[in-house]
Amino acid sequence: MLTGALLILAPLFLGFALPLHSRRAMTIIHYTVEGLVYFILALLGLGLGQMEGLASQLGGMAVQVLMLVLALFLANMVGLWLFHRWQPMTLQVGPVEGSTGYRRLFLAGLKPLLAVLVGLLAGYFLLPKLAFVEDVATGALMLLLFLIGLQLRNAGLSLRKLLMNRQGLGIALALTLSSLVAGVLLIPVLALPWHDVLALASGFGWYSLSGIVIGDALGPAWGGVAFLNDVLREIIALALIPVLISARPAMAIGYGGATAMDFTLPVIRSSGGLGCVPVAIASGFLLSFLSPVLMGVFLSLG
Repeated sequence: MLTGALLILAPLFLGFALPLHSRRAMTIIHYTVEGLVYFILALLGLGLGQMEGLASQLGGMAVQVLMLVLALFLANMVGLWLFHRWQPMTLQVGPVEGSTGYRRLFLAGLKPLLAVLVGLLAGYFLLPKLAFVEDVATGALMLLLFLIGLQLRNAGLSLRKLLMNRQGLGIALALTLSSLVAGVLLIPVLALPWHDVLALASGFGWYSLSGIVIGDALGPAWGGVAFLNDVLREIIALALIPVLISARPAMAIGYGGATAMDFTLPVIRSSGGLGCVPVAIASGFLLSFLSPVLMGVFLSLG
């Protein structure tokens, strides 16, 4: 079990408390965060590759991922649809960009899978079992959260304005509550303690966080399940946003989860227009804070 799970929140809030005024420093932080994400994902793959009986567990992991993705998708769509009915959001949709941009984003969405695959193959075929991998991954994750806290604080976003964005706040809450409902329904299916299932349901698309945190707490197999669940959310969102955003903007923006403020934001902007951008940033920002908080709280109950 994750020792002191709540400690993962300290670097995030510490980073958020520190103002920076150097553009050069923020550029360095941006590239460091990008490198750390792929390093952490490679370590996740390494842990999977060195797991005892990996081949025999792959089928079970695939079923668990499928159940998580389907349950969360259905629950999120219902929750976001209900919010849309209660607080409808009207858009003036601009022209949609060419398909080249979407292909580029889809390919970028596959990069995390490639990083995990490289680590998995290295762990399975090349490297001996390394006892310090888990400690290195935890340290890298804490550094990543600290740097992300700095990015959030210094992105020119006012927390007060974000919280006052009713659509963004409502979307974030609808996604959170519907995800937890899906988690509750999956408790008897996944055969895990209730708090661990709710932690699995709280990734909101943040795959680099959920994969390592869940893997540290529940073992590499569940870490792989959490990672695949959240990276598939991101990939599905890329396909879903252009289809849904004109008629159901809350559903299109909300399903992307924490990625609405970064990875899926270009598709939201090009498909839904500038009016969607503040809403997407607000919901993604709030979910980026809620995800580590909820995972830390639920895992600390074990």
